[in-house]
Amino acid sequence: MIKIEHTLFALPFAFLGALFAANGLPSPSQAGWILLAMIGARSAAMAFNRLVDLPFDARNPRTAARALPRGEVSRSYVATFVIVSSGIFVLAAAMLNPLALRLSPVALAIILLYSFLKRFTWATHFFLGLSLACAPVGAWIAIRGSVSGIPLVLGLAVVLWVAGFDIVYSCQDVAFDRKEPIYSMPKRFGIPCALWISGFLHACMVILLSLLFLRMRLGILSLAGLGLVTLLLAYEHSLVRPSDMSRVNAAFFTVNGWISVLLLVSTGADIIWHRVP
Repeated sequence: MIKIEHTLFALPFAFLGALFAANGLPSPSQAGWILLAMIGARSAAMAFNRLVDLPFDARNPRTAARALPRGEVSRSYVATFVIVSSGIFVLAAAMLNPLALRLSPVALAIILLYSFLKRFTWATHFFLGLSLACAPVGAWIAIRGSVSGIPLVLGLAVVLWVAGFDIVYSCQDVAFDRKEPIYSMPKRFGIPCALWISGFLHACMVILLSLLFLRMRLGILSLAGLGLVTLLLAYEHSLVRPSDMSRVNAAFFTVNGWISVLLLVSTGADIIWHRVP
């Protein structure tokens, strides 16, 4: 029911936010509680999404084989799983600092509310990005107990990145969405225009991260890593065409998983070895 790839999208950005906040490695205790918070939050969000989307998933040929529509797990089990996962997230936040605990209900509201927005607006892709942007901002708060412009810029980059690849992913469901009360950019603007918007958002993400890295006076490793990320994004967009959605899963899961890990490794190495002034 829950795929590890979904956590891999946001987890590297959480640790990147922690590295920025600590100006190096966070303590093992902080890293452990951040990891637990991420697992709890993403598990709660994905399970809640499966629960809320059950009527649609059962009718969509692409998703009808998921565990919940097939009856492999019950709705009560999934609801309990959401509650337990949310509790783990709040516990981890409480162990980090008071501000993290006070803001944990806000983070939960954001990541759970996303599941309803596709019923009301084609801008749902940006709200999914906001959900994952909670990772670097939350990790910064976990380390420093406050917030500043750096994690907000990093979070905005995550919003652009996630919205861009979620638009690509939603293209494969456009025929189904047109028959259902579901909103998306491919349904609203058509697949060719939606793919163009996705590419534009990813270009903006690269520009924003470039400016952030230069402002933070990071070294060659982070910039080289960002260069490779740019190539991966270009490769991702080369995999999909308005007339051919057969390689969407490769573009969505594989490429974006590598992007988040690559940014963590390259930028994290710069922060740890050279220490940002």
